[in-house]
Amino acid sequence: MDKTLVRGETAAMTAAVDMKLEVVVIPVSDADRAKRFYGDLGWRLDADFASGDGWRVIQFTPPGSSCSVIFGDNVTAAAPGSAQGLYLIVADIAAARQDLIARGIDVSAVFHAADDSHAGADERYISGSNRVDGPNPQRGSYQSFASFKDPDGNGWFFQEITNRLPGRVEGDTCFGSARDLAAAIRRAAVAHGEHEKHSGGHDEAWAEWYAEYIIREQKGATLPA
Repeated sequence: MDKTLVRGETAAMTAAVDMKLEVVVIPVSDADRAKRFYGDLGWRLDADFASGDGWRVIQFTPPGSSCSVIFGDNVTAAAPGSAQGLYLIVADIAAARQDLIARGIDVSAVFHAADDSHAGADERYISGSNRVDGPNPQRGSYQSFASFKDPDGNGWFFQEITNRLPGRVEGDTCFGSARDLAAAIRRAAVAHGEHEKHSGGHDEAWAEWYAEYIIREQKGATLPA
């Protein structure tokens, strides 16, 4: 029997099964303190269950997210504060940062990578270790960040993404919140304004143009001119 073929067939079968990441467990030292912190972020409290044997589980979900976080008492053996590199994807990093500041949360300034080096004095993140203040000059997707920590030191990043790389979105285009959809419409409006400048007149099919732009942006396809 060709074992290589069997492994390949098994991998193909596994890839066809939906696997949705829905929960990330965060280690904390004080469940009540963490509950206050994540509640102050404006996240939705989904559950707070406890039993008499010292077990407690608390679940929060960030706005527009399909994935929730869980913490509590006796839910993980990981050391409090050891969860690092937790990424929250946002369509407008300046607005996301300002929202947390207004809630009393200490958030870093927006930054982007200085180069492709992953060595440096700054805290490592997905694009390297050498940070430059301010968003990416071209405001390119995946390239602007901000960071904050919970009371135990678990580390979170905002990452701004508006135009997905090809193949990252399967099936129908969808949005996690009305705010994300509104932001996509605003980006389409700006691009459509440029389109009308070049075409020399009002575009009667503007609605179709907007729809095509938004769908292509979400799927990482070439944007309409």
